Amino acid sequence: MPSVTLYSFRRCPYAMRARLGIWLAQCTVELREIILKHKPLTMLEASPKGTVPVLILQDGTVIDESLDIIKWALQQNDPLDLRRLDHPTQQALIASLIQQNDNDFKPYLDKYKYADRHPEQHAEDYREQGEHFIARLEQQLQVGPYLLGERLSLADIAIFPFIRQFAHVDLPWWQQAPYPKVQTWLQALLNSEMFNAIMVKYPTWLDSGEAVIFTGDPLLLTSKTQ
Repeated sequence: MPSVTLYSFRRCPYAMRARLGIWLAQCTVELREIILKHKPLTMLEASPKGTVPVLILQDGTVIDESLDIIKWALQQNDPLDLRRLDHPTQQALIASLIQQNDNDFKPYLDKYKYADRHPEQHAEDYREQGEHFIARLEQQLQVGPYLLGERLSLADIAIFPFIRQFAHVDLPWWQQAPYPKVQTWLQALLNSEMFNAIMVKYPTWLDSGEAVIFTGDPLLLTSKTQ
């Protein structure tokens, strides 16, 4: 059994990006799939805020922020150089893109997705606010198939689960929206082996009581993800 435990919810974009980081770092964890309406007591004891993902290390250390989980995983192993440690300018760009995604774009995404809970504006108004970030990504993708050019980076894996969610709020609108580069980028990532690997559907841990071993497969880290 692995000595690290990950509590996750398959469809949560924060949990998705944590699993992507773990998978790409080829780390091995015991994955415990939960449902948000019935959270395990062991998870709540470790992280009382009750959100996923939650990572518990062998020494009992709890990491309950998705970016911190990715950071931990890539500190163990970063075979694709996702962090661009030797390129300060690219590191700064990664940080800027993720900051805008998490702090500016995500609140509008939530209001767009659940517009009936936010009647102050129409869904289209919230979508328009979110499009400012989509437009930035469209411009950024002029440099190559990924946000930093020819190779996958931390920015791609940290951001695309949220763009996936944005696109699926109104898929017919998204498919005709004036963001061809972002649409192509998103679809390529959704079709990737890494995304298929982290989206395998497991029974919930409380129901099954079975351990699920989750790990990255180095044989899948081919030029398709590089």
